[in-house]
Amino acid sequence: MPKNFKSQKKEKIVKTKEKRVLFQSPKGMHDIFLPEDQCLWEKIRETAKKTSDFYGYSRIDAPILEFAEIFEKSAGEASDIVEKQMFVLKTRGGGRLALRPEGTAGIMRAYFQRGLSSLPQPLKLFYFGPMFRHEAPQAGRYRQFHQIGFEILGGENDPVYDAQVILTTVRLIEEVKIKNLTVQINNIGCRHCRPAYRKKLQAYYHARQNKICKDCRRRLSVNPLRLLDCKNEDCEEIKKEAPIMIDFFCAGCRGHFKGVLEYLDELGLSYALNPYLVRGLDYYNGTVFEIFGDESKNALASGGRYDYLAEALKARKSSLPAVGSSIGVERVIELMKSRGFSCAVSASPKVFLIQMGEPAKKKAIRLIEEFRKAGVKIGESLGKDSLGNQLKIADRKNVEIALIFGQREVFEENIIIRDMKSGVQETVPLNKAVEEVKKRLK
Repeated sequence: MPKNFKSQKKEKIVKTKEKRVLFQSPKGMHDIFLPEDQCLWEKIRETAKKTSDFYGYSRIDAPILEFAEIFEKSAGEASDIVEKQMFVLKTRGGGRLALRPEGTAGIMRAYFQRGLSSLPQPLKLFYFGPMFRHEAPQAGRYRQFHQIGFEILGGENDPVYDAQVILTTVRLIEEVKIKNLTVQINNIGCRHCRPAYRKKLQAYYHARQNKICKDCRRRLSVNPLRLLDCKNEDCEEIKKEAPIMIDFFCAGCRGHFKGVLEYLDELGLSYALNPYLVRGLDYYNGTVFEIFGDESKNALASGGRYDYLAEALKARKSSLPAVGSSIGVERVIELMKSRGFSCAVSASPKVFLIQMGEPAKKKAIRLIEEFRKAGVKIGESLGKDSLGNQLKIADRKNVEIALIFGQREVFEENIIIRDMKSGVQETVPLNKAVEEVKKRLK
């Protein structure tokens, strides 16, 4: 021991507790994990496929990332989506990409890029996938959310297609046991008649600009139709006396809207005229609609006509007849849950394979495949070797039959079949295992 040891100041040993890191999903984004939830999602996917097949829609999957300019030109630079909600990424090359906030603009881009206009028209397309908007998360509203979309592109500007899109959307939602749907519908005019309405609307709100919210004062000059979509209480009151588009219809819009409503009447679809309904995207013209369940505060689906989108994207110099809809999947699922909708969760295995020792484990891998080919679902815990531990797992899974396979059984080419309820065991030849298990499961 050194002489100066005692004189040395003892070094304090401080035990520091490592700060625990809690991993969380980004705000407004969620995991879909529980079997019951996955079951509901699978039901939606299956229903969407069945419905789209019946009504003649072809599946299309567009990229999650698009050039940001596509949405700036389609949704409008003064829209909430572009100004406040869009996730924009800068590439290493200096480009700007956006996580898609909605699906329609990307579908229109694909329509022209992939030469889809050469196919028989109109072209009916269907998609299912995630969208992204940076907005305040709340019930039924997420930053990553999923949409089912139906689009009818090209062909004739016929009100029958507006009705078809609405019908397809309603029928899909009804197929998951959500009844008593109401279609709120309006027509926001075209480039011929809307300028006069826009001017009248601006004049009405200019006279009341001191009574409207800050956002609406900004919208007054850049996007006046969005004034009608404001949820501020004061703005809601002012809206009640605002001019309505129907008083400014040109002959074409009047006839088109009348035709849509006549088709909805023919189909027996419940609808309500809402003269103040607009959509938050600049590309809409003519028919716009939202679909509500009798208990839903938020729209389950929405859509409308967007004949000028192709021009806005500079894909062509004239309009392209187009109409579509999108369904908010999370909102539909929440309503399904609130109404007690349930679906069959994938059945747990009734058979559990217990193996002991490396030779048995190697044989067990192949044996499991034999059961798969025979259509018998089988559970296992191949990483464990203890008989007791594996029996406990089998018991917790409430299996009917346990297969016990150890080194002796490998050598003798046998396997033990154990009835988990009675505890009775029987040794059978290994090559008869699948056959014997199927007998006992009947």
